[in-house]
Amino acid sequence: MRIRTHVTMNVYWFGLSFMWNALHPIVLPALLLNFVPEALKNTYLGVMTFIGLILAMIIQPLSGALSDSIHTRWGRRRPWMLGGVLLDLAILTGMALVGGFPGLLAAYLLLQFASNCAHGPAQGLIPDLVPEEQRGLASGVKNLFDMLGLVVASLVAGQLMGDGNAVLAFFVIGAVLAASAAVTLLTTKEQRGPGAASETPGFRTIFRADLRRYPDYARLLVSRLLILLGIYAVQSFAQYFIRDVLAAPNPAEVTGNLLAAIGLPLTLLVFPAGLLSDRFGRRRLNLLAGAVITLGIFLLTFAHDVTAVLVFGALIGIGTGIFVSVNWAWATDLIPQHEAGKYLGLSNLATAGASAAARLGGPLIDGINALRPGAYLGYPVLFLISAAVVLVGTLLVLRVRETAAAACPPESPRR
Repeated sequence: MRIRTHVTMNVYWFGLSFMWNALHPIVLPALLLNFVPEALKNTYLGVMTFIGLILAMIIQPLSGALSDSIHTRWGRRRPWMLGGVLLDLAILTGMALVGGFPGLLAAYLLLQFASNCAHGPAQGLIPDLVPEEQRGLASGVKNLFDMLGLVVASLVAGQLMGDGNAVLAFFVIGAVLAASAAVTLLTTKEQRGPGAASETPGFRTIFRADLRRYPDYARLLVSRLLILLGIYAVQSFAQYFIRDVLAAPNPAEVTGNLLAAIGLPLTLLVFPAGLLSDRFGRRRLNLLAGAVITLGIFLLTFAHDVTAVLVFGALIGIGTGIFVSVNWAWATDLIPQHEAGKYLGLSNLATAGASAAARLGGPLIDGINALRPGAYLGYPVLFLISAAVVLVGTLLVLRVRETAAAACPPESPRR
């Protein structure tokens, strides 16, 4: 497979990353200020996105499994992607025009549903079409587009929302998503099916996995969830921290700059970190990454100006860039190879679960802030808890072996 094909097949991930990294940390927090009480803004943001991410955790694997079993003349994955993206564009238009919190909440939940109807099947393109010896390259290209989406969305959405151009921000998000999806849909050639559907796996089959047989992988999953929980907790409420504690005149733009400061080193380190872990071992680099992330989040507790926030954010980005690559490579070492798709899907569930759980920090922040109005103590408390959670997750990898006997075949049936 040519490099050009790897690129065009994965361009869709840039648009998807652009959409969610614009909406979650920048656009939605700014919009909510128009619809919810000031003292409860973190709670509203946290609960709304928590519900949406739980919905995503359910819809994404289900849509992926359904696309496995439904064949059409246009392939298995692209019909789902096309339908999901068209719904995304319609819902984004509605979100730009809503005039209250109930409408925004409904549109957001519909967007999670539609987006994940496309997301789940899209993940099947690489295993469907890429030769096994090139899947590492394909995954690297996909991750690179994910990271570029984060950086570009942070800068563009931050600037647009900083200028008060919410409608234009939604238009740009839709345009980027549509253009990237069009490239992937029009250039990717799937094998045509007869239009018949094969047996669809049941709900329990999709989510069932025997983690007791793979204790090292189970511990790695818990470690991954804890480390990402700390990172996402900081990211989710960064704009309100910048607004309340730093009193920045343009919190949306500063938030965009902060996420770019995190995203740039993250993007640069994804590839070399994976290569270095092949040479020096997964555990060492995972420990290094966790230590750097813990330090960056801990230092945010004492940040009182924008420059300090950007510097500490860059530290978090460096650690996260190492962690994302090394932890995923470690997971591929430990999973049972005959069920690789299912078990790597559990890694995605840990990621989504961490993102959802992080949103519960919103009520915590507002509750502590209410104890001493104007002191905004909820944010440093959240940062300290997040740093502690990342540290615990980091130390947990000391109990995970570098390699495990995870590639064994399924158990023979008992007689």
